[in-house]
Amino acid sequence: MIYPNNFEDKIGFSAIKEMLRESCLSLAGEKFVENIKFISHSEVLETRLQQTNEFRQLILMETGFPAVNFFDLTDVLLFLKTKGSSISQEELFDLKLSLKAIIAVKIYLYKKRENYPSLSELEYQVIFDIEIIEKLESIIDDKARIKDNASPALFEIRNKINTLSRSLRNKIHQSLQYAKKQGWTRDDAEITIRNGRAVIPMLASDKRKIKGFVHDESRTGQIVYLEPIELFDTNNELRELELAEKLEINKILLQFTEALKPSIDDLVLAYRYLGMIDFIRAKAKLALKLEAVKPILNKTDDFQWREARHPLLYLAHKKKNKKVVPLNISLSKEKRILIISGPNAGGKSVCLKTVGLLQYMLQCGLLVPMRENSEMRLFNDIFIDIGDEQSIENDLSTYSSHLLNIKNLVNNAASKSLFLIDEFGTGTEPAIGGAIAEASLEQLNYKKAFGVVTTHYSNLKAMAKEGNGIVNAAMLFDTKELLPLYRLKIGTPGSSFAFEIARKIGLDEQILNRARKKSGRKEINLDQRLQEVELEKERIDKKQEELVFTDNALKELVDKYEALNSKLQDEKQIIIHKAKAEAKEILKGANRLIERSVREIKESQAEKEAVKSIRKKVEETKQDIEKSLKQVPKEKPRIISTKEKKQQANISVIKEKPIVGDEVRIIGQESVGILEEIKGKNALVSFDSLRISVGYNKIEKVKVKVKKAQSKSQSQYHNSILKEIHDRSINFSPNIDIRGQRAEEAVSFVKQWVDEAILVSSKNLEILHGTGNGILRSIIRDYLSSVPEVKSFADAHIDFGGAGKTIIKLK
Repeated sequence: MIYPNNFEDKIGFSAIKEMLRESCLSLAGEKFVENIKFISHSEVLETRLQQTNEFRQLILMETGFPAVNFFDLTDVLLFLKTKGSSISQEELFDLKLSLKAIIAVKIYLYKKRENYPSLSELEYQVIFDIEIIEKLESIIDDKARIKDNASPALFEIRNKINTLSRSLRNKIHQSLQYAKKQGWTRDDAEITIRNGRAVIPMLASDKRKIKGFVHDESRTGQIVYLEPIELFDTNNELRELELAEKLEINKILLQFTEALKPSIDDLVLAYRYLGMIDFIRAKAKLALKLEAVKPILNKTDDFQWREARHPLLYLAHKKKNKKVVPLNISLSKEKRILIISGPNAGGKSVCLKTVGLLQYMLQCGLLVPMRENSEMRLFNDIFIDIGDEQSIENDLSTYSSHLLNIKNLVNNAASKSLFLIDEFGTGTEPAIGGAIAEASLEQLNYKKAFGVVTTHYSNLKAMAKEGNGIVNAAMLFDTKELLPLYRLKIGTPGSSFAFEIARKIGLDEQILNRARKKSGRKEINLDQRLQEVELEKERIDKKQEELVFTDNALKELVDKYEALNSKLQDEKQIIIHKAKAEAKEILKGANRLIERSVREIKESQAEKEAVKSIRKKVEETKQDIEKSLKQVPKEKPRIISTKEKKQQANISVIKEKPIVGDEVRIIGQESVGILEEIKGKNALVSFDSLRISVGYNKIEKVKVKVKKAQSKSQSQYHNSILKEIHDRSINFSPNIDIRGQRAEEAVSFVKQWVDEAILVSSKNLEILHGTGNGILRSIIRDYLSSVPEVKSFADAHIDFGGAGKTIIKLK
């Protein structure tokens, strides 16, 4: 239940709907906006939100969406169901364009179904026979003209029209030239059409010089438009053919309409699909405009909003280059009702309306402007009592109308209801108004309803007690500058700061002093002190949150660093191992080559000096190879990460021959892998994503026992890593240019660069690879597809590089 009837106007949702309408391309989309409904079913809502979120991503990441010719012909199609009805030529053209648009949208989303599954699933609605479009193509061209070959009869009629028109032009041209020669018409006179017939403009004084019929005259009466008598028969015949053409076109349209009728229901469904896509697109465009996101939908009673913004206030401030103070608010089963107090114009009502509008937007399937990690829940009902409801027609005062709202609220509220009441209890004598408000709030609390209430009444503030479901909140106020801060602080009541505000606007100090005495309150300054304490506490809490966040970020970076460092060192050792093995093979091959050369020399009985010379050259070659072999880097002890230190002492060698599936390591190294395959004297070992072939006698079976770590100088170690990561992040560039590089060279470079990006937590990357023949782009994207840390990648916007640049988002 949504109460009252003018809920959308009062909460500001009507303005949101207007923005949605403006973003629609079709009347079908606008109908969806007009019929937008409040959804309380979680699965349905999740689907609607996901569709909108996917289209938001599509707009950001993709190009080429076919957003043209979104015509809605639903009403036309429904009319065609009536007997004897026929589609018009203009409607036929719109039908052709819009059905092609529907198919284009369906194909576009189908091709991208892996990235946008919720959108592509909507295509089930498009089931009409594709031959309808083929038929339309055969009837009407791209300029909305019925084609000559739409029927044999039309083809024949138009041929006759063309032949007769040429004959008519020749005859009337001769008449015009004769009239000009005789001086009966102006020199610049041209053949024209009057009443659908070809005529020549003649001077009125000479109109009887040529026999014929005057169809019209100029405004001044000096020129008459005459059809020569010898053209009567030709013109009449032409008019008859044009009438026959019109009748044949009507016949074609009628035949097409009859053939279309069995498919009308399918076509109506297809236009519903087009309208739905248009509507979702409008919601996505609004989300981008508001910087809105899809929050987490909680199935529990809790919700936690982080940095929520009132959308209309956000847009208004954005135009003035001002920022909106975001709202952080949380409610739960234990703290269901929030009582907000504070100074006038301090943001209480805006806070209330923000809660109502964002909750309603969410349950209408719209994304909401807040942090993405915000948690929201669903309600079955929303009740509001906001603003002046005075009604002259119904003889209701402002307070009476408020009481009517409260009565409906109390009678209908339940545990899945949300109520929002502004200035609860005002409009009548304070003591009585406050008492009625308190009793009503007790009943709402008893019904376990959720709500937000704004008030100045102390008795309502006093209702908040530990564990009773009601909690106070204050709109913070700068007591030094005497300005509202528009920030909500949950847990303490607020003050109206009436005396401070009165002093600021210049009310006489004597009046203020007398007012203080009359108030009889010794604790007037207490509110001010409490606010100052709360502001200081908030600053400390914020600092504490930042420290916790920094500590968590540091731990995450250390883990990433250690993992990458370990991986890189493993790869380095394996590469060195393979390089040495290959170098030894080269040396063996060279030795064999040397011996064969010497043998051939002996067999050929070469001169001793020649043999000696060859041997010398061979020896030099051998020394060069050995020298190269020595340059292969020696396997150095790996730098063991903290995690590995925790486990290193717990790796024990098992004196058994390893079999497939066993944990093994290369003798002398620490990295543990899985033995995948044994081929003769060689073994294939997998180290995470790396697979190498090594001699079977070079590996040993091991067992890893995980025990608690004993770490020394952890803080120093973390600091050194943090410094290294910091230095790397300063020098890291999120944009690289690989144009002109060979494929192998480019992939190697990109691999190192992506690893570095992951290490320094860079989320947005750009690779400029150029367009060319697309090979480099394809290879790079194949690699990116294999990296788990890559969230997505796409072409840049057409204005910023298009297909020549790849935009990457990391997780």
